[in-house]
Amino acid sequence: MKRFFLQIFTWWHGQTIGTRFHTWLRGRHVGTDEAGNRYYQHRRHDRRWVVYADIVEASNVPPGWNAWLHHTSDVPPSEEDYAPREWELPHRPNMTGTALAYRPPGSIVTPASRPRVTGDYDPWTPAG
Repeated sequence: MKRFFLQIFTWWHGQTIGTRFHTWLRGRHVGTDEAGNRYYQHRRHDRRWVVYADIVEASNVPPGWNAWLHHTSDVPPSEEDYAPREWELPHRPNMTGTALAYRPPGSIVTPASRPRVTGDYDPWTPAG
């Protein structure tokens, strides 16, 4: 029942009831990625969209599906034989604002101390 009300009144929990109805009426399921996001294409037009499995966050879309959604690729990743190279890392969403975000050495939130200044820095002053 909670999910039903979330779909009626919010868009950030997957899809609204209007999107669900539009997808059911006019959408053709093209594929699903490893995160559970489902991808659709309009039955008569070339419109494409994604229904997120969890929180609506664009960085959750892997690169292959992102290329398909933006019409960079005509073939969806579910219909092609793509094998990643050995040097390619698996897709990760944007981690900004989470505990897994990148924090460089010297950052305020990093427990490590800032590296010492080497002395090659001269501050600018207006007098010159």
